[in-house]
Amino acid sequence: MALTLSVHPVTELKFADATKLDGGVLTVDREALRQLLLEDRRLDDVILEIVNPGESARVGIVFDVIEPRAKEPGTGAGDFPGVLGPYQIAGDGETHVLRGSAVTVVDPLGIPGAGGKSLEMSGGPGQESPYGVLHHLVIVPKLAGEVERHAALNATRLASLKASAYLGGTAIGQHSASEEVFDLSDLDSADRKELPNVAYIAQIHGHQRVVEADEHILYGSNTEGMMPTPLGPTEWLDGGVLTSYWNMQVETYFYQNHPIILELIHRHQAKELNFVGTVATVAASDEVDRDRTSMMAAQQAKWALGANGVVLTKYGGGAPHADMGKTAQQCEAIGLKTTVQVSDMAGDRRAESALLFDHVEVDAIVYVGGNDVSWPMNPVERIISSNDQIAGAFAAVETVQASAVAGVTNQQGISRIRVNVY
Repeated sequence: MALTLSVHPVTELKFADATKLDGGVLTVDREALRQLLLEDRRLDDVILEIVNPGESARVGIVFDVIEPRAKEPGTGAGDFPGVLGPYQIAGDGETHVLRGSAVTVVDPLGIPGAGGKSLEMSGGPGQESPYGVLHHLVIVPKLAGEVERHAALNATRLASLKASAYLGGTAIGQHSASEEVFDLSDLDSADRKELPNVAYIAQIHGHQRVVEADEHILYGSNTEGMMPTPLGPTEWLDGGVLTSYWNMQVETYFYQNHPIILELIHRHQAKELNFVGTVATVAASDEVDRDRTSMMAAQQAKWALGANGVVLTKYGGGAPHADMGKTAQQCEAIGLKTTVQVSDMAGDRRAESALLFDHVEVDAIVYVGGNDVSWPMNPVERIISSNDQIAGAFAAVETVQASAVAGVTNQQGISRIRVNVY
């Protein structure tokens, strides 16, 4: 598969009478988009706002952040296959990308004081996030009557994806400023035979967090009962994988711009290694499932993908940490060299957090920071939230943990916490 991302930079975002992309200016017809989203009868209303880089604004509780994208008609699968369209394999053809913009959706079920992340736009200590430099269309869904939790979250997910494709569609038919081409079809070429074969094993959910029946994670599946699944690298970048409702320090925007996958692709293209593919897996909720999925992920990396080296990341807290360690141990046992990426489990640096796995053979470990770092928060002039209670809680916050700001900490490659060794 070969994926071409046609990149259209967005330098300004504003409401206007028509939704269109003119140069770097993206205008949005607020009422037209609102009516599109209100086709879902689980929503009584949708409030749309815009926040821009440097603005004194805070948004929360953040449900998800998505980069606006749309598929060029007639090339590859449609937008977010398995959710917005039929089941087709993502990662092929041409996708238009509105680089510099984002759709940010507020959780309609957020409870003050119960956790959740904010989007910080004004900068300052503790607020440096990769999302703070983007132009955001913010969606605040208002539920219609007594909507069950799973239905409310499903409606929120669909609204976010519809808005992303709606904005991305403004680039169809336009010349892009640049193209990013990801083609790994040269794996069998003669000049690659001496290069190491590297695979990526990545968790996409942890089942200690129970999924909803209609939760969309992998091509519309909620991953219940999922076995380790080989995926082409570009499937991650092109809408095949979405973050779960729990949003464990990973947003859908992250998957669309997955730094580990992009780095491995770039190293493949530079002929430093052969990127032979990925295995998507889930963290188990019991020991039997952990042993099974760890074994199968390792075996698929070696025999299905032909890897001799593996990078591993997790999704969530302590149980996923143990799953990742067990999978790495299984890989090492069958001759695959591993590198794992870890972060603090319990929001602290207690010994038991680090010792959730202690396998002597798993000795290449990258630490991407913990959750116990906190900063003072600057007051802001504007707060966008789902209700007055949450707005009041965000207005009153004086300090915040790093993990409570969207994009500051991340277990899979874009953490803004720097580790210093003394």
